[in-house]
Amino acid sequence: QVQLVESGGGLVQAGASLRLSCTVSGGTTFSAYGMGWFRQAPGKEREFVAGISVIHSTNFAASVKGRFTISRDNAKNTVYLQMNMVKPEDTAVYYCAADGRRIAFLSPRPSDYAYWGQGTQVTVSS
Repeated sequence: QVQLVESGGGLVQAGASLRLSCTVSGGTTFSAYGMGWFRQAPGKEREFVAGISVIHSTNFAASVKGRFTISRDNAKNTVYLQMNMVKPEDTAVYYCAADGRRIAFLSPRPSDYAYWGQGTQVTVSS
């Protein structure tokens, strides 16, 4: 019943900013889910990008530290990924995911996330 819907992807030029949104519905309590953003480029495995815990602690992949931020608005059941100074290597399908374990621990492993969105394409031109 838990559903995640991403939005905000698109085609942008290198150096631009983009904000992705993920709205969650159907869950018992959104605020009890750790949330993560993952991405997958053609020919590559899905990788962790950023996560935010139930207590709003955050973690980022080394490749995006200093450029991306993650936040959540529990009143709107929404998690955001603010992407600044994007690079061509950021091009990928970005997925929002929810960890249904109701714990504060932030996991970078896709297998720890029970619920996934359909993904939104981000393409960064040179």
